[in-house]
Parts: sequence; structure tokens; C-alpha cells
Amino acid sequence: MKSTEIRVERFNVVSTKSFEETLAGLNAGIGRPEMSSLAPRLAAAESFSEFEQLVNGAVGTADLMEFLRLDLGMALRKDPAATAYKMIRIIAGNPLIMKRMAEHVPDVGSYAPVTILIYESQDGIHLAYDTMASFLSPYGNAKALEIAKDLDSKVRKLISRAVS
Repeated sequence: MKSTEIRVERFNVVSTKSFEETLAGLNAGIGRPEMSSLAPRLAAAESFSEFEQLVNGAVGTADLMEFLRLDLGMALRKDPAATAYKMIRIIAGNPLIMKRMAEHVPDVGSYAPVTILIYESQDGIHLAYDTMASFLSPYGNAKALEIAKDLDSKVRKLISRAVS
């Protein structure tokens, strides 16, 4: 049995905008396809070219698409003893970027698609992202790390635009 220790870098920005405005800023850059119809079309693609076209048609300006959105704050809001605040986890990515990384480091499948967390706190609206480069760094593959850094740049730009 092999074990790998991974130190994770968390990128965290605090927005002065409302939760809804900040979330709208994220939404503006992430494609939000109807996954129940897109997933079967991706699976049925008869060529990589067709697969690429489907993905490229589904991503937003940040080159990402949303796979899943989890309202984590719901549990807090249900408990009258808890401090109720908003918290949403967006699972987003791009299968083409993931493929390029996985060709070098198959373990990337444990980290991609990525999570963007947006939550309310006393000091504002936080947007947090654990960088792909920090996940892949221990694997020592320069090519995968280069692709991961490019992905991290895209996510950081998306977050920066959402708060500005």
C-alpha cells in the first residue's frame, strides 16, 4: 500500500458584494448546461472531435462548465440552534482539460472537476478554491503541473471577476 501526502493551497477572496451578486459573477463565467441531456450526448459522441465540440459548446467564458451545485447552507438553515448562513459548493470543470492532465497523472480524477466554495461569514462573502497545482505537485509531472497551473489561473480570474 502506497501513501502520498498532499499539501493543499487554498485561494480565498472576500467579496464586498452581496452573496447573490457574487454568485451571479461566478455564474457569468461558468457554463451551466443541462447535464441530464449533455452527459448522454457526450457518452454517445462517436469521435473525439464530436466530444470536443460538445464540451466547447457547454463551457462558459472561464472555459468551465458546472457539473453539480450543492446548497451546503441548507443544513445550517434547518437547525434553529445553528447560525444560518448561505454556503454553496460548485463542482465545475472541463473534461478536455481533465483529459490532458490525466494523460500524465491519472490520479487527477480524484481532484477534477474542481470545487469553488462560496459562503457567507461575519467578514463578508468568501470564495475559496483549492488549487489543482497543489494537488498535482507531489506527482512530479511537469506537463500535468503546467496544465494544472493554467486551470488554476482560469479559476482565479473567474473568482476575481466575480468579486470586482
